[in-house]
Amino acid sequence: MDGVDPRTANRAYLDSLCQKDVVSVDGVRRDPKKMMMLIRALARNESTVVKGTTLRRDMKEFDDEDIGSSTFDDYMQALERLNMVWSQPAFDPNLRSSVRVGKSPKRHLADPSLSFSALRMTVESAIKDVNTFGLMFEAMCERDLRVYSEADGGALFHYRDDRGNEADAIVELHDGRWGMFEIRLGQNQLEDAAANLLRISRMFEEKGGRTPCLLCVICGVCKYAYRREDGVYVVPITSLRERLLFPT
Repeated sequence: MDGVDPRTANRAYLDSLCQKDVVSVDGVRRDPKKMMMLIRALARNESTVVKGTTLRRDMKEFDDEDIGSSTFDDYMQALERLNMVWSQPAFDPNLRSSVRVGKSPKRHLADPSLSFSALRMTVESAIKDVNTFGLMFEAMCERDLRVYSEADGGALFHYRDDRGNEADAIVELHDGRWGMFEIRLGQNQLEDAAANLLRISRMFEEKGGRTPCLLCVICGVCKYAYRREDGVYVVPITSLRERLLFPT
């Protein structure tokens, strides 16, 4: 809407969703306050692997709102049916070893701008809270990766295991090729991100799992895309396009 502040529009949308849209799903009335508190809890845990018990505890800690497990499940299902939340499933590299691969998905709100609005964050408060800003940036990149990968018949995943290995995003194409991504706001984080990708890729190879054909760091502050000497690509968020071109 012309002349309407995006933050105001987002807050109005969230209010309407909690008051009206959740009823339209199946005709069941749900407490608008509890629904908003759940959305706020999801926003606080954006881009993380978080259990329902953790979200319920988060609602109690930050908003002093109690919600039972059955009510929580019902509210989450309503949000899913409204496409307000989506899950980023875990990737299974088929390792022939004792490594236990996590199965829990990451949870996301439909768009990170809704997370900012739910938490009443401004540009100034986001800049001061680098950790939250980084998670929101990760969510934006993963949203785009999901759209582009699905357009090519692929799918978006994440990886974590019981040995502390984690990769922010994994894109698997329809032909079985796949790439592993780390997402970082600043260039000062590139070395650690690239090292993590290389380390996990070597582990997959050593443990007999599938190995990626692409290792890439998506960066928020980077002027152009390039390939490092170690083979890891560095790509600014502005260079993501409608197709993800993987090496053959």
